Amino acid sequence: MSTLQRARYGAQAHPLALDAVLGGLVLLCMIGGSFASPHGEHGVAWGERAPDPLSLVLMVVGALALVLRRRAPMAVLAVTGTCALVECVTGDPRAPVVMCAVVALYTVASTTGRATTWRVALLVMAVLTAAAMLAGPLPWYAQENLAIIAWTGIGATAGDAVRSHRAFVQAIRERAERAERTREEEARRRVAEERLRIARELHDVVAHHIALVNVQAGVAAHVMDRRPDQAKEALAHVRSASRSALGELRATVGLLRQSGDPAAPTEPAPGLNRLDELADTFRSAGLPVEVARADQDTELPAAVDLAAYRIVQEALTNAQKHAGTSAKAEVSVVRVGPNIEVSVLDNGPGVTGAPGAGGGHGLLGMRERVTALGGTLTTGPRFGGGFRVHAILPVKTRTTDREEPA
Repeated sequence: MSTLQRARYGAQAHPLALDAVLGGLVLLCMIGGSFASPHGEHGVAWGERAPDPLSLVLMVVGALALVLRRRAPMAVLAVTGTCALVECVTGDPRAPVVMCAVVALYTVASTTGRATTWRVALLVMAVLTAAAMLAGPLPWYAQENLAIIAWTGIGATAGDAVRSHRAFVQAIRERAERAERTREEEARRRVAEERLRIARELHDVVAHHIALVNVQAGVAAHVMDRRPDQAKEALAHVRSASRSALGELRATVGLLRQSGDPAAPTEPAPGLNRLDELADTFRSAGLPVEVARADQDTELPAAVDLAAYRIVQEALTNAQKHAGTSAKAEVSVVRVGPNIEVSVLDNGPGVTGAPGAGGGHGLLGMRERVTALGGTLTTGPRFGGGFRVHAILPVKTRTTDREEPA
């Protein structure tokens, strides 16, 4: 830290001492100015005159008042203005005592508003100038009288400029702090959204594949002794489902890698192009699934394609877990105008813990996905038994609209 910076911080920490030093300097300037004569043979002459005792008293009182200029600027201005007024009427010269009034006026201007500053400045200027011209010992047109107008105007203008500069700097500082808070809030919001997105992905992947593993493992345990070939087939499905779960988990967790970590998996996210493959996994687990598509091979944005796939996956997983052993499921994907409609129906009688009755996150995750894309989701029991999941997703999301050229 430089010497100048240390001095500035010290002055800010001890304002009263700084004002005491300022008052002493102003007193020295007033006393020195009282020995100068502006009407010498060769310009300003020093030592041709000396201040009278009253002028010295007024100078000392005005300088002492400046010590309290920060605490009571208006009161200090009244005291110094009175000293200057007395000097204008009785003394010769008058300009040195006006110096303390100019400093007090500067303080008022730098700590109050512009309107107050100019009202007070005009009042002080008018009173001191009128007193000097009308009641002073010098002619009304003397340069000392005109100097009062100049000095008071300079003090008020300088103080107003300092106040404006402080307000400008404060506004910039507040704007920077507000921008920093906005950036932090935006970062927290993005982190929360990413956390929710990853949580949805993990839930969809784990719930789907673990449900299949659970079903196939139960089948294998049931027929292990009587039909080893069917048990081997069930275990093969368990292995396949677990391998798929690990692959999707690896791809999802890869999103959490840091920039310096090894490259994350580059396999594309699943979409409706894998719908038949998804249905086969459930068929192998004992849930008959019929798939009907009338989407005219619509090319969907990646976010919509992934959301549609996850909705079907979660709905079939719920049907596998809750609809019962005799249930069947129907999946339909239809293009209707600007939207793609995805429906998953099952006709199962339902078992304990049916979707929507518990506190799971599957339906909530589906609803969050659809809402984020600007679509709608309807879920609930069907008349006559079973469960229905119906999602309407826009083919063009707000993101894709922004990316298209005008």
